[in-house]
Amino acid sequence: MENFSYLDPGKPAIFKDQFVTKVNECIVPFTDGAKGEIGLIGLPFSKTSISFSQAAEAPKTIRACLSSYSTYSGEQNKGYEDVKIIDFGDVITHPTSTDESIERMFISVREMLDQDVCGRYILLGGDHGVSYPSIRAFQEKYGRIGIIQWDAHHDVRNLENGGRTNGTPFRSLLEGGFIQGEHLVQVGIRDFANAKKYHDYTKANGIAVYTMADIESEGIVQIVRRAVERLSSLVDVIYLSVDMDVVDQAFAPGCPAIGPGGLTSRELLNSISEATQHEKVIAMDIVEIDPSKDFRDITSRLAANVMLKFMYSGK
Repeated sequence: MENFSYLDPGKPAIFKDQFVTKVNECIVPFTDGAKGEIGLIGLPFSKTSISFSQAAEAPKTIRACLSSYSTYSGEQNKGYEDVKIIDFGDVITHPTSTDESIERMFISVREMLDQDVCGRYILLGGDHGVSYPSIRAFQEKYGRIGIIQWDAHHDVRNLENGGRTNGTPFRSLLEGGFIQGEHLVQVGIRDFANAKKYHDYTKANGIAVYTMADIESEGIVQIVRRAVERLSSLVDVIYLSVDMDVVDQAFAPGCPAIGPGGLTSRELLNSISEATQHEKVIAMDIVEIDPSKDFRDITSRLAANVMLKFMYSGK
């Protein structure tokens, strides 16, 4: 009888179907000379959250959820097993200094971009404060940058009450001169979730704001399609910033700022798929998931699906 071992030390005992390629199997760590279609980086920082949050744990949780999905799209009848994802790892943040952590994230994202080994990028937060250093890095690399922000909140809070927080990234970018107001589109802004002062700030700065009422009457795919078409004529590249609290609490219970009346998971996925069709859309961050607040990784699994739509939408 031939000797055969069913032990594989150091590796999980998982079922493997020879005809199925899981998304996580397409992820390879960055090494000199490596090239791929998608660059992936984790920004595990949530100390700027105005409410208690362990969103710093989200990058590893979302990565783990990718093992639940195959690279085959039945809707497109197309396999994406040859799409290589280059993982640049997670930024090592400072244990106490917020300013130092923000600078480290900026440097690390810019370092990833300077490698020029990928055409598109996914950044996993972290709270929404990580978008400030990330978008700065993209702006420095590519020039004029347009942003579509999926969010229940404007995230243009003042900087006097607490400094830079997860509620200030877009005010920080605007007042730092890194973006222009007319190049920012906010989608999914929820009722009774913001202050009049910040509503007025968005209008004064030329930010395009689409509320849940607008989505209900016009449809989110049509709104996003128009936004991408308009931005593409004004900017060099487009960056998608997905705050998962834009989704209704029924579909995303793992967000620190959950609430009713948000997007369904299908609305989010369809709108991401629509935006990703345009060649100028080169990056997306996903933020505001606290795995400790989640149930059976519902929110992280949705985030993983958002990644699939960004990576595999037939571009």
